[in-house]
Amino acid sequence: MNPEANSGAVPVAFTKSEMMIVAAARELAGQHVCFVGVGLPNVAVNLAKRTVAPDLELVYEAGVFGARPARLPLSIGDPTIVSGATAAMSMFELFAFYLQGGRIDVGFLGAAQIDRFGNINTTVIGDYASPTTRLPGSGGACEIAINARQIFVIMRQTRRSFVERIDFRTSPGNLGGAANADRIRREQGWLGRGPSVVVTDLGIYHFDESGEMRLDSLHPGASLEAVRDTIGWQPQISPELAVTPEPSPAELALMRLELDPGGVFTQ
Repeated sequence: MNPEANSGAVPVAFTKSEMMIVAAARELAGQHVCFVGVGLPNVAVNLAKRTVAPDLELVYEAGVFGARPARLPLSIGDPTIVSGATAAMSMFELFAFYLQGGRIDVGFLGAAQIDRFGNINTTVIGDYASPTTRLPGSGGACEIAINARQIFVIMRQTRRSFVERIDFRTSPGNLGGAANADRIRREQGWLGRGPSVVVTDLGIYHFDESGEMRLDSLHPGASLEAVRDTIGWQPQISPELAVTPEPSPAELALMRLELDPGGVFTQ
């Protein structure tokens, strides 16, 4: 991608979080059914539905398929996700018949820790028996991670979050590598193919043939030095490293005026 692709356009100021959310939303172009997590994934998926993926069916853990929320849901239990939805059901029915039934194209998750193979920790920081921080846990994330066809992750990049070894494996990614992960998926009957995309406030990662993250796109204003300083291993860098296109005024307006007017996630 040409780093000067936006030359001639009037520059628009944006935050690192806005760039991350926009980049994550664009990755959903062409997808059809997405299981949505709370927080940053919620903003990114709702932005995608308003821009690159208008036919995207949103699925929320509380038991809603085909959600059409008029505003950004505050949580998976927010009543706005039910209004205009295709179907509302019990959590058991949603997980058993939709997720475990192989009807989810993308699971969009956040994480407290992630390793080079896309394994996710949302349970504890530190020793499990005596952690320094106890996190919310899996919820439905583990089931989503193993049964959605693809997994997208959005999270801010720091050395505390991008670690050589996660403290607890809440949701499996490519385990210790692609070959081992593929074997275990077959043996366990998991439906998903594992993680496909990780979007951070510095860039966009996809996964190479070994199952390890590879930086494919660097956000405007970010540097490879910043990437290496905020990751707990020596990252793989694409030889054709691109520059992520900046957010458009329309994308910024949707986030600032409709999806997150208080700036809870975008500042």
